Amino acid sequence: MNRLLLWKLILLITAGIVAMFYLINYVTVRAEEEMSMLSQAHRNELRGWGREAETRYRSGDMASLQEWLENLQYREETLAAVVGYSIRHVAGSRGLEDRYSGNNLGRDVEWKIHLYFENNPVMEIPFENSDTSFLVLLPDRMRPGSHWQTTRLLLQIFLPALILAIVSMLLYRHIMKPLGSLQRATRDFSRGDFSVRVRPQLGRRKDEFSELATTFDQMAARIGEQLVNQRQLIADFSHELRTPLTRLEIAIESLGKQYPGDPDVQRLYRESRHFRKLTEDTLALAWLDNEQPQLNQETLDLVDLIDVIVDDARFEFPDRNIHTCLPDSAELKNSNHQAVGQALENILRNALRYTPTGEAVEIALGDYPLEGGKAGFRVTVQDRGPGVPEALLETIFRPFFQADPSRNTGQSGNGRSGGVGLGLALARRQLKAVGGEVDASNRPGGGLCMTIILPAT
Repeated sequence: MNRLLLWKLILLITAGIVAMFYLINYVTVRAEEEMSMLSQAHRNELRGWGREAETRYRSGDMASLQEWLENLQYREETLAAVVGYSIRHVAGSRGLEDRYSGNNLGRDVEWKIHLYFENNPVMEIPFENSDTSFLVLLPDRMRPGSHWQTTRLLLQIFLPALILAIVSMLLYRHIMKPLGSLQRATRDFSRGDFSVRVRPQLGRRKDEFSELATTFDQMAARIGEQLVNQRQLIADFSHELRTPLTRLEIAIESLGKQYPGDPDVQRLYRESRHFRKLTEDTLALAWLDNEQPQLNQETLDLVDLIDVIVDDARFEFPDRNIHTCLPDSAELKNSNHQAVGQALENILRNALRYTPTGEAVEIALGDYPLEGGKAGFRVTVQDRGPGVPEALLETIFRPFFQADPSRNTGQSGNGRSGGVGLGLALARRQLKAVGGEVDASNRPGGGLCMTIILPAT
């Protein structure tokens, strides 16, 4: 494995962290610089004070200047003064006097104000063409950076969190994009689309995910081919098997006409019918497992369906009793008459087969609320047989499984043949095809209870 995904993640995480530190430092420096400058309004106000002081100074009215300065200090709760300065040559070359500019008495209004100094700086507005300046201790209301601590906290916490969230989102998208394609392909494949492939959806990507996609495509191609061949085999087998069965039944009927009372001929007839049912059930079970159809295109009355099935069962099992507790009607929408009917028939036959002679099977139908507030019905079929060990309650729904084969004698006195373990397996798959389910539990007083849940719509 080339581990390209590992190197991509290392590169992305490393680049993200480096970018985070660089961006935090850049934004912090820029924010500190911007917040260190006086606002333009305060700069203009300070320059206005300087011009006012210069006007009063040049007028020669020192009393007026003094009064104005005192009023300014009182109003702004600060200190203000007009001072003069001169440069005295001490040593070195002369001739540079005209190049001397500026002073060290205070800060210019265009300079930055240090945010970490506790005391306010002295601001200077020099008079024009003069060695005199207006000095004022910066008023508190003009001090910039009043929200600097909050801003720095935001830059140290929320900015890194934002950058890490962006990096995480990029990582998530980089990983989830191929996983999403694989998930969709798996879902489509499970629904019967065997032509689905993942590798073309990843484009030129070459990493562990592309290798996984290639492996999935190979698996899908192989399984799809096997399932298609299996479907074709079942179809061919169904066709080829039904033809000789039909000829065999015709031959047995013809033989029965010649020897109407021969018990061997009667037994051949029963075995041929049993073989046909076994074949039909096996093919139906294979079709349901392979195709997983949704048989939900009919509307039926569940009560009428149960009545028909019970009438047939009473005719076939005259030595057993069947007690029913049914409402007047129970309409099933988006269902299938054949699937539900055959499933109920198999479950009822199984209950009657294991119920001793003279005992009763109880059938009850009632409303059953489903998840999401949807309406449903619950059908219970309870027998008085030996029950099933708790560990096998789920296993009895497997094909060809019998909890106790010895209980199936293969043939009873009235000519009924025993089961081979397909009825319950077929019933569960048929009910699943219409959105229903079936479970088994032991009755406290002995016997088995089959609970069927069906959606009403």
